[in-house]
Amino acid sequence: MNQKRELIKNTLIISIGKFSTQIVSFLLLPLYTSLLTTSEYGAYDFLNTISIFLIPCVTLLMEEGMFRFLIDSDTDKEKSKVFSATIIFSFLSFLVWSIIIFIFGSIMKYPYIIYLIFYILASLLSALAGSAARGLSKFKLYSLFCFLSSFFTIILNIVFIVELKLGLVSLFLSYIIANSLVSIWLLLKIKIYKYANFKNLERKKVVEMIKYSFPLVPNSISWNAIALTDRLLIINFLGEGKNGIYSVGNRFPTIINTCYSYFNLSWKESASKAVKKEDKDDFYNSVFIDLKHFLMAISILIIAFLPFIFNLLIKNDYREAYYYIPLMVIAVYFSNMSNFCSGIFSAYKDTKILAKTTIVATIINLLVGFSLIKFLGLYATILGTLISYIVIYFYRNYKLRKYIVLKHDNYLFLSMLVLLLVGLFYYSKNLYLICLGLLLAVSYSMYLNRTFIKAIFKKIWRKS
Repeated sequence: MNQKRELIKNTLIISIGKFSTQIVSFLLLPLYTSLLTTSEYGAYDFLNTISIFLIPCVTLLMEEGMFRFLIDSDTDKEKSKVFSATIIFSFLSFLVWSIIIFIFGSIMKYPYIIYLIFYILASLLSALAGSAARGLSKFKLYSLFCFLSSFFTIILNIVFIVELKLGLVSLFLSYIIANSLVSIWLLLKIKIYKYANFKNLERKKVVEMIKYSFPLVPNSISWNAIALTDRLLIINFLGEGKNGIYSVGNRFPTIINTCYSYFNLSWKESASKAVKKEDKDDFYNSVFIDLKHFLMAISILIIAFLPFIFNLLIKNDYREAYYYIPLMVIAVYFSNMSNFCSGIFSAYKDTKILAKTTIVATIINLLVGFSLIKFLGLYATILGTLISYIVIYFYRNYKLRKYIVLKHDNYLFLSMLVLLLVGLFYYSKNLYLICLGLLLAVSYSMYLNRTFIKAIFKKIWRKS
């Protein structure tokens, strides 16, 4: 199936650019947990979460609209209309929001308000540059962009933390400088000046793009609100130190998010192109089953392998995070599976349902976390997040029947059983049981993805 080959190819190209830097980032965890206090790391994590929450408000996710409309643009003039609408709207909106954030931050006496504004600007530039490259199908260039952004962020982190000893400020400055410079480089590389001709700006195009992207905003805000409400609950009830522990623990489930993000960037394009194909149902179902098996395997392997490396990577007061990671992993699994459904909704330009589901999930998350945090501590916020993501996944799957019925296989019960056993071995802290859990995880993961593994070996065998 050509569509599937193209999806896999684009996913691999993006993965090459991101995977190596992700490994280095994990290897730097001992540096962060040794030289930064839990409170400092918690403060950075909170600012990062606020930034992620505000970006959709600033841009109205016009960068997502730009990506989607560029796919359907056949001429340079059409592309120019899309670029011009996105750039002008995004930066005018940023100026207005910067003033609002500065005034509000000054009243609240938030100490990092200037960093927050520049952090949002760097994120805006990165989102625009990345969406522009993907919309023009320049995936190799986008992969290089991802690599350079992460690489220079890591290098600057080391310089600022170890050599200049700037502490918490190091994390802010390294992200802002690296992402801003690399984003500007990418925009120049794709010759943004060729398309950003404001004479081609059309009110009709702006309105059309906003109609597509605006319904995505409540969805994105609600999705990020789940993370933000978790942080707010933790900081207010448990303190910034606990938020630092939560943040470090969350770095490991982020591996699943990272793997999915490689796929998701190319999936949005493939899902949109497949809408017009006759075999779209078979394509969507085939990808759905493969993705579900792959993400389940990654989830089980992380839980099984983590006991062997956790103490090597995590130092000092952060080690409490060990006990929260398995539940976080399961939550992220359901989060990514629901994101798969949202890719199909976006392909059909039906984005309203996304907001409804995530708003409901945010309310559930807040209620569970708020009612249980005094009794369960960090477990309350993690449990609230897990329940929220499960609700989103099954409800979106149900609503998706308007366009396609995603077929489920018979591995759900078996996967849950293996996940439970590996989790029990994880918490036992018994070396023999942990090794047994790892053996079980590896064996089941290979069995679950045996078709994909066979296909890879066949390809290697033919070339040899």
